Amino acid sequence: MASHDFDVLIVGSGLAGLSAALQLAPTHRVAVITKRELKDGASNWAQGGIAAVLADDDSFAAHIQDTLVAGAGLCDMATTRFVVENAPAAIGWLRALGVPFTLEGSGLHLTREGGHSARRIVHATDATGAAVQKTLTEVVRATPGITVFEHHTLVDLITTAKLGLAGQPRCVGLYALDQASDSVVTFRAPHTILATGGAGKVYLYTTNPDTATGDGIAAAWRAGCRVGNMEFVQFHPTGLYHPHEKSFLISEAVRGEGGQLKLPDGTRFMPAHDARAELAPRDVVARAIDFEMKKHGLDCVHLDISHQSPEFLREHFPNILAHCAALGIDITREPIPVVPTAHFTCGGVLTDLSGRTDLAGLLAVGEVAYTGLHGANRLASNSLLECLVFARAACSYITQAQPAKSPALPPWDDSRVGDADESVVISHNWDELRRFMWDYVGIVRTNKRLERAAHRIALLKGEIHEFYAHFHVTRDLLELRNLVQVADLIVQSAQMRHESRGLHYSRDWPDMAAPAAPTILVPPLR
Repeated sequence: MASHDFDVLIVGSGLAGLSAALQLAPTHRVAVITKRELKDGASNWAQGGIAAVLADDDSFAAHIQDTLVAGAGLCDMATTRFVVENAPAAIGWLRALGVPFTLEGSGLHLTREGGHSARRIVHATDATGAAVQKTLTEVVRATPGITVFEHHTLVDLITTAKLGLAGQPRCVGLYALDQASDSVVTFRAPHTILATGGAGKVYLYTTNPDTATGDGIAAAWRAGCRVGNMEFVQFHPTGLYHPHEKSFLISEAVRGEGGQLKLPDGTRFMPAHDARAELAPRDVVARAIDFEMKKHGLDCVHLDISHQSPEFLREHFPNILAHCAALGIDITREPIPVVPTAHFTCGGVLTDLSGRTDLAGLLAVGEVAYTGLHGANRLASNSLLECLVFARAACSYITQAQPAKSPALPPWDDSRVGDADESVVISHNWDELRRFMWDYVGIVRTNKRLERAAHRIALLKGEIHEFYAHFHVTRDLLELRNLVQVADLIVQSAQMRHESRGLHYSRDWPDMAAPAAPTILVPPLR
């Protein structure tokens, strides 16, 4: 059975994971473990950009205030200030690596997105995530000290408590399924960073890639870490609606540059819902679209940017223009059909300002983490920023930490399990989970819907636990196990919040309660 020893294990290869790897590589032996290829995380799909105060007419105070307003009273002030004040340095680091941001004159071109009071979005046309990811991937592959393990899926974290060792529980490594050999490999290290992203695939419709199955959140929970604010799942208001399309979003920046949301008859509806109209925060826009679709019995609404010149659209949104054109939609002449779609997990594994979790030796960075930055609703383009700032903070902590020795780790034991005779159980349960989460735990919730979801989750957890105990693990089984666990955490959190705030809207609790407080879940291991 294969085993590996490193100084730091990084699970995930998006912006958070690769940033951490590059900053640790000069002094540590680093393993980057990713279940597909380096480019296949959610960061690669991010269109909008990275928020940072760089203009003379902008300020840290304004960026902080915009974040607090979007977060509906649940943002942690210390975290928000920490992230905002470290944003310019994060952008400088990316520029030094060679990320090809869009320029204007001698400086960076700054655009504006919903919820922002100023132009502060640094971007690379309308494919910022892809530009950043491509640059970082190339640098990582050329950097000594970083070993990349692609097609390796996290099975579980290894802790001293699970090994029966006395003392403070500590993460000492992990098990990962190697797709090539179809065997579980042991990784040992004194420090592990979870950078596994969110859990959008728990919903039927999502802008997230297939990798977003909540692996890090579920593994940390099983290892004894608290999670917070899991009820706040951001639905991007404008996912492309097309029968041949999957997971393509129409960037926030389209509305930032004047795009208008309309009904099929051409009536603009956002001003009737919010004074900020199309520039209202995402939760407001998503609920407005959901309301209009249900009121009029629509499959989608329309986002119209055709009043801008073709030259403007080619310059600012070349990828969106080309993608829509390939599907027969000419955005220079006609509106884009859009629907809300699950987009970002605002909650996650509790961390401090160094990215440390409740479990010694385990850190979490990026969408997998709950830092307190996003509160009840993420402000546009704060997510890639959070990845950068906390990756640097986590690396700073690890670099200064006292060296820790990890105990010998046992190999994965699958001697008492067999091969599954059929996979229909997994595919059926996967489909059922995503459908009832969409129907019962979506943009608008009720107590009865949440109870129905909780009942079905309990049944699924029993079936999956039995399957996991008796058969060899597969990537599909591991992802389903994690998604069901995350769905359970989302529903538990939603049932605990007796109010409507930010992304969590309940018909049974339509008003905002006081005081504002995060939802913290404590695992039974603690």
